[in-house]
Amino acid sequence: MAQKYQTAHPGVTIKVVNVPGSDMMTKLQAAVSSRTLPDISIGDLVNVPRLVQTGRLVDLTPLIPQADWSDMYPAMLSFGTKDDQQLSIPVSANDLGLMYNADLVRQAGFDPAKPPTTWDEMKTAAAAIKAKTGKAGFELFTQAGDNGEGLTWNFQVSLWQAGGEFLDEGNTKAAFNSDAGRKALQYWVDLIDAKASPLAPWGEFEKGNAASAQEGSWMVGIWADKPPFTFGTAQIPAPADGRKATNLGGEQAVVYSSDDAREKAAADFLAWFDGPAQNLSWSEQTGFLPVRRSVAEGAEYKSFVAKTSPRMQPFVDALPTAHARPNTPQYAEASLAFAKQVEKALYGKATVEQALSAAEADVNQVLSATP
Repeated sequence: MAQKYQTAHPGVTIKVVNVPGSDMMTKLQAAVSSRTLPDISIGDLVNVPRLVQTGRLVDLTPLIPQADWSDMYPAMLSFGTKDDQQLSIPVSANDLGLMYNADLVRQAGFDPAKPPTTWDEMKTAAAAIKAKTGKAGFELFTQAGDNGEGLTWNFQVSLWQAGGEFLDEGNTKAAFNSDAGRKALQYWVDLIDAKASPLAPWGEFEKGNAASAQEGSWMVGIWADKPPFTFGTAQIPAPADGRKATNLGGEQAVVYSSDDAREKAAADFLAWFDGPAQNLSWSEQTGFLPVRRSVAEGAEYKSFVAKTSPRMQPFVDALPTAHARPNTPQYAEASLAFAKQVEKALYGKATVEQALSAAEADVNQVLSATP
């Protein structure tokens, strides 16, 4: 894409440097100290709030056409918002959906073409699959691990579906210890107590030991050529009295302050990169989801998905329901604190109420500390 832009814009030179995601923040923080920041960096969207803290990001609001901003899904813009400024721009997206093993579903007497759409349907199907096949019906992310995000990211979907929020509007206090939070966690505990969901490290579904799981849209591409079994996809079941929801992932770009000419040149490249033609091409080539509503809902992209990867369509359809994780530089610490306490409820070491109350206290302590 960079070469294509350079060809169309003589006089512009783009030097691309690939940095492993695990090293990105360390290198950027060192570059802040040494004043050797690049013009642009692109990385995981959860890192944007920490980059905002540097005070070196350029407000892209006046540099990107308003029509472009209006065509992007709102959740994608929340990570880089500060006051009236937009300090990042999405360049790729992914989300979570339901993936299921069609063979196990059929073996249990269910129609793979009609996956569960509600929590009650999921509980019924998962229990029946366990009883008839001996394998778990629906895998949950049950272990906090060393960063907590696997559990937290997956649980947030259920929380939002039940009508709850993870943090308050200002991202200063926990909001999950609510009726919605208790309803969501009880749903998970019920699945585990019924032996329909396993207490095990993540990966049982991918090994063929569970009939379904919440998986990322990227798995459709990973399994495209050699799937381990026949699989289907759908949007994640929601409570009958709740709302559809999924969790948003992807990459965002930021521009670092330098001089007006370089800042404008950087923003011009990003506006081109996110233009309809490029966003369509990028999504088709990489398997990322479009960041532009007009592309995702356009006839050309829908036709491409239908012909090449129809199992991607439920993930595309879920984009309007996507939520963003909280825009706070303390999110990583809050995610781990939450997951450690919720894990106790999943393993029967605390009640739902005890786990959420303890998580609330721990997360509030994280958020009260100076980032």
